[in-house]
Amino acid sequence: MNVVMIGSGYVGLVSGACFAEFGANVTCIDKDESKINALLNGKIPIYEPGLDSFVAKNIEAGRLGFSTELKEKVGDADLVFIAVGTPTRRGDGHADLQYVYAAAEELAGYLKDYTVIVDKSTVPVGTARQVCRVISSANPDADFDVASNPEFLREGSALDDFMRPDRVVLGVESERAEALLRELYRPLNLIEAPIHVTNLESAELIKYAANAFLATKISFINEMSQLCEKVGADVHSIAKGMGLDGRIGKKFLHAGPGYGGSCFPKDTLALIRIAQEHGSSCRIVESVVEVNAAQKARMVSKIRKALGGSESGKTIAVLGLTFKPETDDMRDSPSLAILPALSDKGATIRAHDPEGMTEAKHLLPENIQYCDSLYDTFENADAVVLMTEWNQYRALDLEKVKSMMKGNVFVDLRNVYEKDTMERKGFEYYCVGR
Repeated sequence: MNVVMIGSGYVGLVSGACFAEFGANVTCIDKDESKINALLNGKIPIYEPGLDSFVAKNIEAGRLGFSTELKEKVGDADLVFIAVGTPTRRGDGHADLQYVYAAAEELAGYLKDYTVIVDKSTVPVGTARQVCRVISSANPDADFDVASNPEFLREGSALDDFMRPDRVVLGVESERAEALLRELYRPLNLIEAPIHVTNLESAELIKYAANAFLATKISFINEMSQLCEKVGADVHSIAKGMGLDGRIGKKFLHAGPGYGGSCFPKDTLALIRIAQEHGSSCRIVESVVEVNAAQKARMVSKIRKALGGSESGKTIAVLGLTFKPETDDMRDSPSLAILPALSDKGATIRAHDPEGMTEAKHLLPENIQYCDSLYDTFENADAVVLMTEWNQYRALDLEKVKSMMKGNVFVDLRNVYEKDTMERKGFEYYCVGR
């Protein structure tokens, strides 16, 4: 089976490598020549554990290739996936679909035999039908179907999510399209992965609904963390007590500085706009977005209070910049809201992140100092702020940290450590919801 993946970013590259692992012949297309040249030379442009070996293995096997040209590959393809970016459009929160429609229009002229065009990008309801109209207008004689196959990849565990998914969602309107997609995903039959077949609109909305619900759980427990601090409760105990209820589940009930990343911020805003366009309310999701923004602001206040009411003239050692561990993704990371607020008020920020510092330098204020060595970050610091729960930060040599610092404030925004332990080590410890 021949597969073309238009877009070699996070979704396109991971999906393409995994389809090649399934046994398909895959070509990943991207207009960025430097990215394609890097991939052809074995250099992976993103950090995702295990992806480099997956790519190398399937290139060597002859199942995975890269190109900047659509023309030479689309005509022979059984399935063409559109996996381009759909960023939030400035000003209104809508998903920007210009790259999706441009890809559809370009590929239309190269179609030969029957082909299934698959939306892999996260797109609003109605996009698949519009893609169909774009292709039909550009090539009235084309024999094709359009399908929706949303991705559910978590950064840091994307390969496992793809190879052992909770479910595969197929939005289709013909038996031919369903048959081709089922054949592509047939290796998952061995692990009895559920394949949920539905219509185009439902498939498109499932992704938004799922992400909005997970974001809701995060904002809910973050609101509970604020209440816990007021009444003397422990948010860890609250989350455990809730999560033991099988109807609720324990995942995504971890208090912290707010959600970020490539999906939740973008998809919650897009879902709100979709609802507004169709005259429907989405008040719960609107509140989720508001609570998340407020949580980030509350973390600034927490750090400021820990420093005695002012961060001016203080040196803060920051551990972690990415929105979560095991990724170099800085998109909408809480650090992008919290650190500039502290820096603007006169704090000196010394930061460390195992994978995110290169990207952070493009997004954070120029006066942020970056430390290649973890323990150099603590030199003469008045306070430590644990921002992202990388494994390297879970087992710090606390005596060494304390000896290197000028002060003793430790603000743990991920609740990695226990208050009693930290206080015995001589720290003035602050956390979230405990």
